[in-house]
Amino acid sequence: MPFDPAVAARYIAEAHRTRTPFRNLPEDIAPTTIDEAYAAQEALRTLWTPLYGEPGGLKIATTTKVMQQLMGIDHPCGGVIYSKRIHTSPATIRLADHMHVVMECELAVRIGKTFEPRATPYTREEVRAAVAEVMAAFELIEDRNADYKTSKATTLISDNAWNAGIVLGAPTKVSPGLELNGLTGNLTTGSGKHSGKTDDPMGALAWIANLAASRGLPLAAGQVVITGSLIPTLPIAAGETFDFEIEGIGRVRATGA
Repeated sequence: MPFDPAVAARYIAEAHRTRTPFRNLPEDIAPTTIDEAYAAQEALRTLWTPLYGEPGGLKIATTTKVMQQLMGIDHPCGGVIYSKRIHTSPATIRLADHMHVVMECELAVRIGKTFEPRATPYTREEVRAAVAEVMAAFELIEDRNADYKTSKATTLISDNAWNAGIVLGAPTKVSPGLELNGLTGNLTTGSGKHSGKTDDPMGALAWIANLAASRGLPLAAGQVVITGSLIPTLPIAAGETFDFEIEGIGRVRATGA
């Protein structure tokens, strides 16, 4: 049978609705290519927009080396951030709203122009020039208790790269010449401290801008992009507070409840 993205999307939406643990899509309905996986994600967008609002930005999964090693995936994966799932710091994360939510620490950027489809790919320099604001951010990952090492990239992409929302710190305008690669981020949790560095965020931004343009769903002015986790994914417990700060950029706070 030819691949039907709508069938895959309905399967994923129902799995979320019933809180079914994450499994790779059954072979008879699973995408066999990355292109088919994004088609399934776009079919899922049709189902989820009435619930979670219009797309307010884009996410990039497995873009940093630390996350690729964790997931066993050697390439980035893109997803949608829905507008009703964009929260402002300090935020309370209701754990009961999720099956198994974990947190990633990110550099977020707000874009000042739309990257329309064109014949040549956008470069790091072009997307850097379009960055209007930067923010420290958390991404909420709904992994549904997945086994990261056996999760297929095609199912991960179909499942919107597991995005369940973001928490944004206060925005900061930065000079065009400020280097955003290699910035140190420090996370303090109830159980300890962690640190990491931004890893080619403008390369990640160019990648997602080109992916979105190639799919005919361009990254638009005013949207937010989270550019990859500085620190390996961590769970947040009820009553626990996460404080994350990126040097020269700002901080963000979230508490589990």
